[in-house]
Amino acid sequence: MLTGLWGGLARLISRIPPALAQAMLAGVLLPLCLQPVNSLIAQLLAVLPVIVVWLVLLRLAPKWAVPVAFVVGLVIMAIDPVLSGRDLEQVWPTMDVVAPQFSLAALVGIALPLYLVTMASQNVPGVAVMRAHGYEVPWRETMLATGVGTVLAAPAGGHAVNLAAISAALAAGPDAGPRRDRRWIAAVACGASYLVLAATATALTSLIAIAPPGLIEAVAGLALLGAFGGALRAALGDAGWQTPAVIAVLVAASGVTLLGIGAAFWALVAGLLVAGVLRLGRAGAASP
Repeated sequence: MLTGLWGGLARLISRIPPALAQAMLAGVLLPLCLQPVNSLIAQLLAVLPVIVVWLVLLRLAPKWAVPVAFVVGLVIMAIDPVLSGRDLEQVWPTMDVVAPQFSLAALVGIALPLYLVTMASQNVPGVAVMRAHGYEVPWRETMLATGVGTVLAAPAGGHAVNLAAISAALAAGPDAGPRRDRRWIAAVACGASYLVLAATATALTSLIAIAPPGLIEAVAGLALLGAFGGALRAALGDAGWQTPAVIAVLVAASGVTLLGIGAAFWALVAGLLVAGVLRLGRAGAASP
């Protein structure tokens, strides 16, 4: 909530070049989009039907390609344990009341790092991704809202309510609809889906645990291909920013973690650093 009152951070975020924001997103999505390839090699019989269904529907009914592929994946996930004789450990969710405990060590060793990671890996990239798609996020109001949400969810174990960068990219990108003023429907649908997943989380978690390894990752990778392609195209579309954007993609895709902060933040830092070096000696230049 205090972050929302810091106007300087909002101004700093608004200056992130769209090409680097998209490069940062493309790098984060790249390892996920490679999962269908890796999973196909590791689990041919389980993953191949999903990819075939996705490819056929991509040709005949593109909007239904990912949802139907997901359903096929769920069917395979349900059938495989039956054929292998394994049972779900738990189906129905249970609720355990755990009293929160406060300590200075947890505040310094857990809460503060989580805050930094959330800001650097989710909120800042999330705002940048939204701007790259043509949406201006009201920083103060959004940070106050997510801050209040975090305070309310913390006693129940939910921390760091934030602007999830990948979720924002899915709901704000062209795959969510051709009209930008109607893509809010995708965000509402995401929220409704989360409620359904929350109620069935126990069964789904148990199902995923005994399903063929890599199957659900393959479905997720197929769902993110459109977002990855759009982000990569936007990142490399400006010739003046190509080199910094490529560096940002590679750093984000590397998955490195430094000082407890994820690769997305360091991808932005690396891209800006390369852009700054390329600008040296080019006074008044419009691009690196």
